Amino acid sequence: MTLRALLVGTGLTAAILSLFWLAGPLFFLEGRRPFQLNFTAGAALGLALGLLVPRLVPGEPARAMALVAIPGLLVLAAVGSHFAVFFPRLSPGLDKVFGSLALWFYGFALIGALLVRRRR
Repeated sequence: MTLRALLVGTGLTAAILSLFWLAGPLFFLEGRRPFQLNFTAGAALGLALGLLVPRLVPGEPARAMALVAIPGLLVLAAVGSHFAVFFPRLSPGLDKVFGSLALWFYGFALIGALLVRRRR
């Protein structure tokens, strides 16, 4: 279970980085509404991941989700500290928003996994 969860997490991290590298300017638009939509979508996608994690990784859902989250949290923290290097088309000031969005996403994923565990 551990290796599979870490591999799923690594693939998810690669997908997140690719998405922001290719379409980053579409995510970080000026204004309050796009900001709110980003965090709403991050919460919904994270929750969906947490609810689906038992189908992706066998074992106890909360532990599996924690293992899936580890690569993402580590890599996205490193990317956030060198944000302008990884995302040169985006304003370097967005590093805090990027980091907050990553934590928000993985936090809701863990909540989803805990909800699945509670239903079992």
